[in-house]
Amino acid sequence: MVANVLGKDLADAAAVMERLGGLAGLAHASETDLTASRIPKRRARLVRAAFELARMSIGRRPIVGERLSCGGDVWLHMRARLAGVPVEEFWLIALNVRHQVVADELCTRGSLTGVEIHPRDVFRRLITLGSAAVIFCHNHPSGDPAPSRADIELTARLREVGELCGIAVLDHVVVGFGGYVSLAERGWR
Repeated sequence: MVANVLGKDLADAAAVMERLGGLAGLAHASETDLTASRIPKRRARLVRAAFELARMSIGRRPIVGERLSCGGDVWLHMRARLAGVPVEEFWLIALNVRHQVVADELCTRGSLTGVEIHPRDVFRRLITLGSAAVIFCHNHPSGDPAPSRADIELTARLREVGELCGIAVLDHVVVGFGGYVSLAERGWR
């Protein structure tokens, strides 16, 4: 099927996927990445559109006013955006006093193995949004959602700052290819 979409024989399609880092790399490749791999511009747009439709069918952005009640809800919304992204991305989901979504935003992008977050920057934005609570979410490009020691320590710092600012940190969800880990559901460890 990939060979048909790309308009090349199977060997060429496999070579393109290998250059881009497999299916996950192809799924998140920009139009520039695709054309640099010798895919014609029109077909590159078609490939990007196909993957965007697939992401939309797997999950959707949290809807403003919607209530997210557990880590599973967060995963359902964020997995399409985060699973397979080649670098770590750290997101916030700002909530009102009824724990309904006010906004969801990308805070920062990191590297293959980590992302640097400054609580002051995150909470500055949450204060501007008028948030009463927040859920944090980030991905692990390896696909394994098990939180690292750095993830646990960052979450503890964010919870402390949230307490000082009066913005409750309800959860920090780590997303992988086939699942997630909710630090709140694990007792914050």
